[in-house]
Amino acid sequence: MARIPPPVAAVRMAVRRGLADLPGDALILVACSGGADSLALASAARFAGRRVGLVTVDHRLQEGSDRRARSVAAWARDSGFDPVRIETVSVAGLPGGPEAAARTARYTALSDAAAELGAAAMLLGHTRDDQAETVLLAMARGAGPRGLSGMPGRRGIFRRPLLEVTRADTRKACAALGLAPWEDPHNTDPAYARSRVRASALPSLVDALGPAVPANLARTASLIAADNAALDELSAEALDAARSERGLSVPVLAGLRPAIRGRVLHRWAGELGAPGGALAYGHVVALDALVTGWHGQGPVFLPAGICVERHSGDLVRVVPANIN
Repeated sequence: MARIPPPVAAVRMAVRRGLADLPGDALILVACSGGADSLALASAARFAGRRVGLVTVDHRLQEGSDRRARSVAAWARDSGFDPVRIETVSVAGLPGGPEAAARTARYTALSDAAAELGAAAMLLGHTRDDQAETVLLAMARGAGPRGLSGMPGRRGIFRRPLLEVTRADTRKACAALGLAPWEDPHNTDPAYARSRVRASALPSLVDALGPAVPANLARTASLIAADNAALDELSAEALDAARSERGLSVPVLAGLRPAIRGRVLHRWAGELGAPGGALAYGHVVALDALVTGWHGQGPVFLPAGICVERHSGDLVRVVPANIN
């Protein structure tokens, strides 16, 4: 029997682990762009003997993107994937820069496809190198623990089974399996922050500090994610304890440790309707000042037109038009 090349074995083992808790007859979908990571992922998912379908997203951001999507779909059908879907999206009018807009459109399309097809999971091909880049970008933005925890292995319908697999191994796996990956020009375009991190920042760190840097950054993300999960659980309990008839009790909030209080205020702001992507560190600091630095200051304005004031020992939401 021919020996399985180690990179192929590594990808297959990671996928098997990532699907181990799902019923054997569950439909699994793979999000595949045609790049090395998602091709290796798709091949491994098919090898696992599951019901596996494939979804490829055409963002219409490059000339010939429709042809590439059809090519990926044709490969998938020939390889036994069923169902196979092409999702065509538009990024026009979506918030954020081109990267953020494309990501929003892509995840919406993938979520909708999974729901329509009744899939148990949608697999994404992010690798350990992607995780390391994500952590560096979060550090550059001054992100807190939630940002530094990187991409979760699971969130909702989405799963990332390759977060412990290197990008080099997915490329080697494709070569061993005779797969021809597509090289996305956006991945080397210096107009994109992630491309600059990939081409320059991370390699410079590796040169200066050694080859273990990407693995160490990814491990750091995993450790911080575990801490975040514990703190989030504590903050959920603290939020319930701080609730009052009108909002949140200031004395109860003041008695919390800062790390918990910040999470409580962030979670509460989300309950009020503040979008997570727009809720910034400064908003939470301003809410915290109503608790710990009170000197009669005015209201705090949160995204989505939400306004919070301190009244008689409580933080309460008020209607901005009624503020004198």
